[in-house]
Amino acid sequence: MPFWKKSLPNSLYCQTRLQQLPTIPVGISDYNILETPHHCYTRILELIASAKERILITALYLENDEIGREILNALYEAKEKNPKLYVRVYVDFHRAQRGRIGEGASLGNSQLYYDMAKKTETPPAIYGVPVKRRELFGVMHLKGFVFDDTVLYTGASINNVYMGYNGKYRLDRYHEIHSRELANTLCAFATNAFHPNFAVQDFSQGQVRPAKDMREEIKELRKHLSSVQYMVKNEKVTKYHVGVTPLVGLGKRANLLNRSILWLLGAAREKMFICTPYFNPPKIIIKALEDALNRDVSITLVVGDKTANDFFIRDSENFCTIGAIPYIYEQNLKNFIIKNKKFIDSGLLKVMLWKDGINTYHVKGMFIDNNYALITGNNLNPRAWSLDLENGIIISDQNHHLQEKFIHEQQYLLRQTTRIRSEDEIESIDNYPPEVVKILKKVKRLRASIFIKQLL
Repeated sequence: MPFWKKSLPNSLYCQTRLQQLPTIPVGISDYNILETPHHCYTRILELIASAKERILITALYLENDEIGREILNALYEAKEKNPKLYVRVYVDFHRAQRGRIGEGASLGNSQLYYDMAKKTETPPAIYGVPVKRRELFGVMHLKGFVFDDTVLYTGASINNVYMGYNGKYRLDRYHEIHSRELANTLCAFATNAFHPNFAVQDFSQGQVRPAKDMREEIKELRKHLSSVQYMVKNEKVTKYHVGVTPLVGLGKRANLLNRSILWLLGAAREKMFICTPYFNPPKIIIKALEDALNRDVSITLVVGDKTANDFFIRDSENFCTIGAIPYIYEQNLKNFIIKNKKFIDSGLLKVMLWKDGINTYHVKGMFIDNNYALITGNNLNPRAWSLDLENGIIISDQNHHLQEKFIHEQQYLLRQTTRIRSEDEIESIDNYPPEVVKILKKVKRLRASIFIKQLL
């Protein structure tokens, strides 16, 4: 049985395992943090226009909306200008072929991909990756863009709200790293992970086979994705560099990303700063947080308010069942606050709730002491822990070169937060909309909460 199923490893063990991870050295001036969605969007367009050798985009989706079409047009223009330019986009196979939740049946974003590809003989390749036969049980949640030797890592997908179009945004993190070795590693992984299998299909080449006709191919693909890793040459990191380690994982077993997240939490000696949009951590994460508090490690937890959740349905909108999800997350947070009230009272645990009008919060990752940071698309929830294909990058900064940039990012993330000091500051179920109360009571009556939380 794996060690994290029995008990959590001690702090020294976690620190040792982190030190043993292979690292890629990156110059201090080659690591920059973009803070706003709009800055990320304009930078993507700049990097597409200046690319000479390759462009690789991995995201949950590239939406058929104003921003999605503009970025896709930019990719087409770059390819037309330089036919030898290597352009590959990877999105989730299922998400690409449906409309938004609540919309009627459609071909989704794939209709845009089909239509655009008809206009040229050499369209950019847009691959759909089916992690499971059904979207509910697993998606391609890999993140990261490569433009020549520059990596732009963000948990954002490509659409209007993620890029701050028309005054509304969904906040994420946007880290730009100039490293040929890291760029090579991400590109090599995409080739090794996705292309040995016929389930991964290119939408730009015409109608793709449906998932129901690829049962065995998808099964083999998931098996392959559960074992493939980034191939990193372990290079010495001098005092003038920081070290970066890309990590990937799928499923509960032998998941190096999951293990490394636990090592980060276990290695903390003084403080940790953790961001997650939805408070629905696996039990093992809760235990790791509580163990850290018992070691007198200070924790700042930045969580999205229920109104900052992308599933939140406002009074002016028609309610549907999925609108109950933010309320489930809120009750999870309330229970965590009640259980750890003594640490909140002592100031060791700070729970910060992010809220900014109609805007939404999609930030995830962590800072451990002043030595490590994690940028990731992993939401630190059961779904990310066991169902979806996830990745992330650990930054080892033992000489604190990036401390000023990291502190600045933390302060920016905290600007729209309110500190929660008591469970009384979290809304009671009694005050929830009647439709939500009805759903929550039904879930409780059917004892379905455990199953539901595993899929959220």
